Amino acid sequence: MTKILVLIELTTEGLLANTSKSLLIVAQSIGEPVAVVATSAALSNQVVSELGALGAGYVHVYAGESVLTELVSPCVSALDSALETHADAVVVLASNSIDSREAVARFAVRHNTGLLTDVVAVAKEDDVIVATHSVFGGIFTVRAQARTSMTVLTLRQGAIEGSVESRTPEVSTVAALASPTSAVIEEVIERASGPVGPDLATSRVVVAGGRGLGDQERFALVADLASALDGAVGASRAAVDAGFAPQSAQVGQTGTTVSPELYVALGISGAIQHRAGMQMSQTVVAINTDPSAPIFDVADFGVVGDVFKVVPQLLHALAKRQG
Repeated sequence: MTKILVLIELTTEGLLANTSKSLLIVAQSIGEPVAVVATSAALSNQVVSELGALGAGYVHVYAGESVLTELVSPCVSALDSALETHADAVVVLASNSIDSREAVARFAVRHNTGLLTDVVAVAKEDDVIVATHSVFGGIFTVRAQARTSMTVLTLRQGAIEGSVESRTPEVSTVAALASPTSAVIEEVIERASGPVGPDLATSRVVVAGGRGLGDQERFALVADLASALDGAVGASRAAVDAGFAPQSAQVGQTGTTVSPELYVALGISGAIQHRAGMQMSQTVVAINTDPSAPIFDVADFGVVGDVFKVVPQLLHALAKRQG
């Protein structure tokens, strides 16, 4: 079976990033997944087991101290190393995150192969890998393929759901080598970049607020509903520009692209730039006082009303339902 190299991201605690499942779902649908992990220490049995449960038949570990001190290069080297071991691999999959996108772009240049980014679906048709993109704010769907022997793809976070067949993975470990030309990380400073809660790009639920909330104090209503739904807080550009929320919470063409199971838009008019970042959501609920707001064009459920009356009632109903 065709090998598919899958670049797996780890959290700062050494756990699997929540993008891993969708990547391995796609990989198993078109071939035999090979999970490629760059880590500064040995991979824990827990992570190996989780990768097997997500369908990885092979786990290729690229381990060494340089993974902590070099920027991006270790992930590129990990893919190079995996390709040496699994020379029959014809596809490389990665998340469309900043780091992974940078790593596979370098890999694609190094191996002179096609690169397709921000993919929302992948299929194998007559032994040809076909990628689907959602473009121009979701107005058009485009199918594309690389005209090279290998295809490198980045997958939009949250775009793929499904099930996998669990495996008992075969694990191989390669010592990471320092790169004399790599950019070096001299210091890491952890700072809060936005509201506490699930990651915006990968959360199953996103509650976003717009300029219609009025001010930063009343924007707290967005966080209240997000907390009740165990979701992430998002914002329109207008809300960010008005200072209601940090830029890290911005959803849209110039912010974060999200594809949650549930997207709730509060007081958001729905400019095309905003819709470009959330139209792939499975279910969209919009609450707005303006019945002609463009957000209703993409909403599955719409409420024409005042968010300051509707949302408190919703919060009360949720609290009552949860006991």
